[in-house]
Amino acid sequence: MPNTPHPGSGGQRRRSDVLLRIAMGLFGIGIISVIAIFAVTLITGNAPGVWLYLLAMLTPVGLLLGIFFALWSGRQARK
Repeated sequence: MPNTPHPGSGGQRRRSDVLLRIAMGLFGIGIISVIAIFAVTLITGNAPGVWLYLLAMLTPVGLLLGIFFALWSGRQARK
């Protein structure tokens, strides 16, 4: 039962897990788009579309959300 929350944590634990999943998703999408930028350039020789660059900007957003999650969950564990 590793996925079951602790009895005293209630719904707070589940909400913080959602934040971590969102952070990982945004970071993953950003990294995949950075790889796609290089792949499109190497394969076609043309510049990738602007939408790919915009998706790449999700990488630091996901990283910042992940750092925020780590600090927030550590603070709640101390209480």
